Amino acid sequence: MLNGIADEFKFRRVADSEIDEMRRCGARELLARLDVPMWKVPAIARYMRKLKAQHLQEIPLFPGAREMLLTLANRNRTLALVSSDHEANVRRQLGEQTAALFAHFECGASLFGKAAKFKRVMKRSGTGAAATIAIGDEIRDIDAARSAGIACGAVTWGYADPSALRSHDPDIVFESLGEIAERL
Repeated sequence: MLNGIADEFKFRRVADSEIDEMRRCGARELLARLDVPMWKVPAIARYMRKLKAQHLQEIPLFPGAREMLLTLANRNRTLALVSSDHEANVRRQLGEQTAALFAHFECGASLFGKAAKFKRVMKRSGTGAAATIAIGDEIRDIDAARSAGIACGAVTWGYADPSALRSHDPDIVFESLGEIAERL
């Protein structure tokens, strides 16, 4: 899929042997390795959101995700979802019942725009930074949480290589979905 996007937007194709190394890169380093100029990033992001929307039914939630979110909601944890994806895609992928567990959605974040979205959620919810944690699967999620002044958790089963996430010193590393509910 990545090479199809590379062909469409005229950036460097990726060999299969490079994929693991790229999962260890932050977003800026990845863009540099692929020779993607910053001015192309918004168009590439729109294209990728469109592709994802076309294939949502093929992208299931991780097993146990709904149960973990339900456990947190039942413990009166305010759930918010910050994403680069469109809110309609996020809600569709979650399903109506799971989406209803979230009090706030801040979607459509630019590649480096999640910190502002985290701050907006805290302002709308009245939740202070000391009571907020951002949990993600990318190095940029850790960076955004730090920029917003909130704690950050990293999950080891998503996009980024777990060792790359750990090297950025998140406040908490979660090895499984169940561990999130246990520790929060």
